[in-house]
Amino acid sequence: MAINFHESPIPRYLQLADLMRQRIARGVWEQGKKVPSLEELVAEFGVARVTVRQAIDVLTRERLVSPQQGRGTFVTGLPPNDRWLRVQTTLAELAKVYRDTKPLIINIDEAIHSAPLTPQDGTAAEQYVYMRRLHERGGQPYCVINIYLAEHIFRRDAARFRNETVIPLLVSMPGVHIAQARQSLTIGTADAELAHHLQVAVNTPIAEVRRVFVDIHGEVVYLSEVSYRGDFIHLEMNLIP
Repeated sequence: MAINFHESPIPRYLQLADLMRQRIARGVWEQGKKVPSLEELVAEFGVARVTVRQAIDVLTRERLVSPQQGRGTFVTGLPPNDRWLRVQTTLAELAKVYRDTKPLIINIDEAIHSAPLTPQDGTAAEQYVYMRRLHERGGQPYCVINIYLAEHIFRRDAARFRNETVIPLLVSMPGVHIAQARQSLTIGTADAELAHHLQVAVNTPIAEVRRVFVDIHGEVVYLSEVSYRGDFIHLEMNLIP
């Protein structure tokens, strides 16, 4: 049964290369073993022969596979394990991560906006400043983040909030006391817009993290919705017996 590749700004051969790369990373295609033939790949993925050849060329340049004349294509390497971003479980650790990584921040949007709160989150501030950002590390995008920051806090240091990661600045700001900090993580897939920003194929797995910070008066001073590339995320928890 052919795989259905969705419309995407990412060329189809790159989507196919990513799928093949995942098979190598998971050991479905083992090192030293021959990958399926061109005809088998064309039939499985339902794409043109040239698309498969282009995908194989990408993996060849990455030294993950090696086409051998008259023998076929063999797996010769493993993709790098770049899951450097750990999902932290305390506010102090989270602030430290953002303080130490110092991502390149690309501001996509900024506006006055109401926050998408639930009754369980807390009391809404009078107004929020909405910021939509792309974070990059080493020239590679790793997350898109929607931030809703209480306007009365944003106005206290607007220039820094616009140009720095918000969490370290927020937790160190005099007079701001975070009484509760909650986050939830779900697994989703990238739509066309996220795929474009994160440079992945449409429907690639992503980690969706929602964070809510509440002050001592029960007011939600910070809400963020973060979409991380799934291949950068590492989640580890201690299970106490």
